[in-house]
Parts: sequence; structure tokens; C-alpha cells
Amino acid sequence: MTSNAALIARRNRTIGPYSPLFYDEPLQFVSGSGAWLTEASGQRYLDGYNNVPHVGHANPRVVAAMADQAARLNIHTRYLNDRVIDYSEQLLATFAPELDRVLYGNSGSEANELAIRIARQQTGTTGMIVSDFSYHGTTITLAELTTGLRTREPLAPHVRALRIPDLDQDPRPESEVLATTLAELDTAIQSLRDSGYGVAAALFDPLFSTEGMPRIPAGLVEGIVQRVRAAGGLVIADEVQSGFGRTGSHMWGHAAVGMSPDLVTMGKPMGNGHPMSAVITSEAVLDQFGAHNEFFNTFAGNPVSAAVGEAVLAEMAAEQLQARAATLGELALARFQVLADRHDFVRAAKGTGMFLGLDFAVGGTPAPHIAKQVVESVKSRGVLISRIGRDSNVLKVRPPLAFGAAELPILLDALEDALTEV
Repeated sequence: MTSNAALIARRNRTIGPYSPLFYDEPLQFVSGSGAWLTEASGQRYLDGYNNVPHVGHANPRVVAAMADQAARLNIHTRYLNDRVIDYSEQLLATFAPELDRVLYGNSGSEANELAIRIARQQTGTTGMIVSDFSYHGTTITLAELTTGLRTREPLAPHVRALRIPDLDQDPRPESEVLATTLAELDTAIQSLRDSGYGVAAALFDPLFSTEGMPRIPAGLVEGIVQRVRAAGGLVIADEVQSGFGRTGSHMWGHAAVGMSPDLVTMGKPMGNGHPMSAVITSEAVLDQFGAHNEFFNTFAGNPVSAAVGEAVLAEMAAEQLQARAATLGELALARFQVLADRHDFVRAAKGTGMFLGLDFAVGGTPAPHIAKQVVESVKSRGVLISRIGRDSNVLKVRPPLAFGAAELPILLDALEDALTEV
């Protein structure tokens, strides 16, 4: 076994030291199964963080489908292939009837880039609205509207960032918070118009995950959608984190929060780790784009990817993973609330389905140092979680949906012990 120190040194000499590593003492995993990962030392860790292996690490159904199709044929979409169409029909069946067309890519970044390109052409404008602490990908276009990670690129002049409020942190009446936020959006839209950019689209994660899962005022999502559309823009829902049944109540995050998007983007969980992404839209939007663009992606929409995507949907159905997320998420959130009530440094419990968190603050001031202590303490107990939010003070508990009833007490007990230790 290569030591961590030696591996880090080799890593720095090849891919460089700038890609972050989790934890004070990084982990070197050699295998995974379901919701569990095995480290090079032989220790097993319960995965309470990774949404990429959506139906479980090394899921047998997915692996078998991938290997079988790869052994027979893998080709691009300039040839006919029924498997690609079969998967497209199955995927589109999970959306509202008006969202009936799909374009494939290889990553969430590609999907968001394409969605913005479509929106610009549809509207004839370039102005974008995002939240003021968000992340949607790594391309130049997306780097210029990234507000939640450090990038060399400044916020582009055609981008306006909206502060998403959190009622767990804002003491004002909910109606006042809503009115203030929508007024700020009105100002942003007018600013884009006055600057000659117009409004092409608003791009949001329906759960506002990177922002720290804020508890938003009722009517905010609807207000954003109405104002963006009234300004001539399209609404893009980024489902990379919130989609594929994670909310428990709905297959897609936008449906869970009452958003009716014009375009939906997805990535990571779609292929359980196999590189896949997609943009879902309507016939009318695709016809407008397709009539003016010969769009082609060599690796997107190939039969192997389609086989993997089919297997993910089949596994979700066979194991009732969305319903499991609803049941386990409700149990977990109740326990999180008990922990929040017990510890005065926990400001609020957060969560929907199997996306959960705790907001740490001391005297009303965000406490990222406590969040970091808890993450490291839970890791020492064999459970993996992380943290999010503009102040890095909100725990991020977002396990594979293969996470089951047997694993939930392990995670909850490790978290309770860590909070007691802190």
C-alpha cells in the first residue's frame, strides 16, 4: 500500500496541489459497495456525503449493464440505436408532459453551458441571474457566474447575483423577507436591462444546496419564476444535487419546490459515476435551437451511457429509493431537530429527503470552526459528511440513496457523539 504522504507527493507532481482534499488526514479508498467505502488501511467508512454513486458504490445492476453493452457496441448518435431512444423515453417520462425533449452531455458543466447557450439564442439576450453563493460548473461561462467558489474570473458584467434569504437566520417577518428579496430581484433585472444585457435566464439549484439549504419564504420560488419570465428570460433548474428522488417527495427538486422550469440540467447521479449529463426542455425550445444549430457531442448519448442510465432508473424503481429517501429523511430530520434543540451552538436543523444539515452559530455568529470539528469527529467514527454554506458552517449530509435503514442509526449515533464531544 502506498502511504498517504507518498501518494500526495506524487499527486502534487502530476495533477498539482490545487485540487482540494477532504479532511485533515486525507483518505485513500480502494473499493466501495452500496453505502460503504473501504480505505487502503482496511477500515470501512459509511458514506454520508457522496451523491455521485446514487444507487450505491459499484452497484451490480449498473456494472453489469455497462459491461454488457460495452462488450457489444458503443457508438455515437449519428447512427440509430434503440437503446438510446428507450432510455430517453424512460427519462422523459419522469418529467411534466411539457418537458418532452432531451439533449445529452457528459458532465453537469456541459449541461449548464448548453442550457445557457439555448437561453441566449431563444431570448436574444445575455443577462444571467444566479444566487450570490452558488456553483454550476467549470467552463468559462460558468466560472464567470460562480459565486460560491474561488475563481480567477470576476463576476461577468452580464451577471447579477441575488441573495437567497434564510428564515433560520433572518429575524424579520417572513412577508418582509419575501418582499425585500423580490425587490432586490426587480432591481437586478432592471440593472440588466439598463446595461443593455436584458435577461436570458435565471439559473438555480431548486434546493439552494451550496447556499446552505436556506429555509426560504413561501412564494419566493414562484416570485423568481414570474419575474424572470416577465422580463423575457428562461428559468433553468440545476438538478445535479437535488434530482433523482433525493427530496423523497418528488423525483425532481424543481417539482418539490413548485418551480416550473423551461430547462432542466442534470449530471452526476444520472450515471452513478459514469460521466453523463442532460438538458431537458420542451419541443418548442428545442425546435428553435435545433433549427439554427447542428448540435453534436461525440460521447454523449452513446449506448453504453444509455444502458447505465436505464440501470440507474431500474435500480431506483426496484429498490424504491425515492420512497426510502422520504421515509429515512423524515426519521433523520426528526433526530436532527432533537440535536438542534439540545445544543445551543446548533442554530437550526435543515433538510428535505436525504439531504440534511445542521447550521452552527454562536451568539448569532456563524461557527465554521464547530462545523469543521464535527466533520472531523464524525470521520474519526467511520462516517463521511461535509459542510456547505457561505460561511462553511452548515453540515452537508447527502448520502447515496442506497443508504438504508441499517445505516441510518450508525450515522445518527456518530453525529450525536460528535456533538457531545464538541
